[in-house]
Amino acid sequence: MEHLGSRWLRLLPLLGLCLLALAVLPFIGLRILTPAEVWLQAGGPASDIFWKLRLPRVLAGMLAGASLAAGGLAFQALFRNPLATPFTLGTASGASLGASLYIGSGCSFVLLGVSGVTLSAFLGASAALALVYGLTRVRRAMATETMLLAGVAVGIFFSSLILLLQYLSNQAHSLRILRWLMGGLDVIGYQSLLQALPMVLPGLILICLLRYDLNLLTGGQELAASRGMNVDRVKLLLLLAVGLMIGAVVSVAGPIGFVGLMVPHVCRRWYGPDHRILLPATLLLGAAFLPACDAAARLLLAPAELPVGIITAILGGPFFVWILIQREPRR
Repeated sequence: MEHLGSRWLRLLPLLGLCLLALAVLPFIGLRILTPAEVWLQAGGPASDIFWKLRLPRVLAGMLAGASLAAGGLAFQALFRNPLATPFTLGTASGASLGASLYIGSGCSFVLLGVSGVTLSAFLGASAALALVYGLTRVRRAMATETMLLAGVAVGIFFSSLILLLQYLSNQAHSLRILRWLMGGLDVIGYQSLLQALPMVLPGLILICLLRYDLNLLTGGQELAASRGMNVDRVKLLLLLAVGLMIGAVVSVAGPIGFVGLMVPHVCRRWYGPDHRILLPATLLLGAAFLPACDAAARLLLAPAELPVGIITAILGGPFFVWILIQREPRR
């Protein structure tokens, strides 16, 4: 118990990092705000920027970062592959295809307060998830190899359709599609955050409830089954939790890559392979990492603004190579 308690105490720096991000990052942007401007001039321009633009953006980044990191950690345990990401099963490609269809059609609508591009992206992610599940069930077994290959096939197919749509669209629509595919946290107000919460929170809670099962899956399906786990049931729950959660995040922020790859690896080196401590660490680091990347994206080329997906890709490419180099001697 003392050992486990001391390990939980090691989470305090990550918790402090999250609180620091929440306290500092809303003040940072093209114009640096001061607490006096925000708190003492209620209703003024600085206060409106803080409450209506900066704070919702940071909160959306924290939610998206935690979700992407947790999804990557869950899939790395499920597939026993340290290079797995939350986009492995094609949900990002499905969401991107849905958004591309909406943008390429030139239509514009809002349904029950949900924008057309968000709704289309989520429907695309759900379609990809359903297609992967259907292809997996054709074999009448939830084999991870079949699931992984089905996800790769669906992702490649949807990506080719996106390229076709870009080619057939006019220049304005093609640029909008390209910009959406880069991923970004340019949200205004809390509407986007509230749209994603009903799907994201249940997924995060379910993954947390399955943290013991993630430990068993990391050891292999045979070991997990010998300990009494219903392996197919747990796989299906993880598939639904991560798929719907990531679909909701991508529908709001676009396909922001590499967060689900980098954050779990860093936390695994710091906290070890036990998902009881590794999962909360991953959630906390992901919640701090993505808003920090977004702040950098806003400042690097100010007054212009980079999509945050470019920053995570610049960081993720060398990180991916570093993982490969680190793994080579072990093989």
